[in-house]
Amino acid sequence: MATQGPEETLVDTTSISPIRPNHVRQNSLEKHLQSRPNPQELKDRHILLDINAAPALQSTAHDLERQRASDSLKKGLENRPQREDLVERHILPDSTAAPAIQAHQIELERHMRKDSLNEKIAHRPSPEELIKQGVLKADPTSPDEMTYEEKMEEEYAKREGGA
Repeated sequence: MATQGPEETLVDTTSISPIRPNHVRQNSLEKHLQSRPNPQELKDRHILLDINAAPALQSTAHDLERQRASDSLKKGLENRPQREDLVERHILPDSTAAPAIQAHQIELERHMRKDSLNEKIAHRPSPEELIKQGVLKADPTSPDEMTYEEKMEEEYAKREGGA
């Protein structure tokens, strides 16, 4: 077996005092000053006012700008269409369900409509029954009683220069 040397122990020698040496604080301050945002970034984030007025008038100018924005919002809200109009124009769904479940509601309605149509198709009357009821005629070979498909084929043939 190979013998292992004594394990090196790492000892933290930093001071536990909350007061840092002066050069560490100075370096930290310099780093923060170098990475601070420029005035335009502060204006973009609405921390500094972007007004070219005298400092005494800046507060008034800011209040007027806020009032103008408020008035504009009120005017927009007054001219906003009613919910019923938006539902009628198919912009909003005609549902009182929470928005998080509206997609599920629409999917459920589609499945229910599909099931209903499949049920109606499964129970539709046969052509013989429709002939007995007088809905269909027995001899579709006469020219007056052509099927829709036959009429469409004839129309296409006329347009293409055939028949």
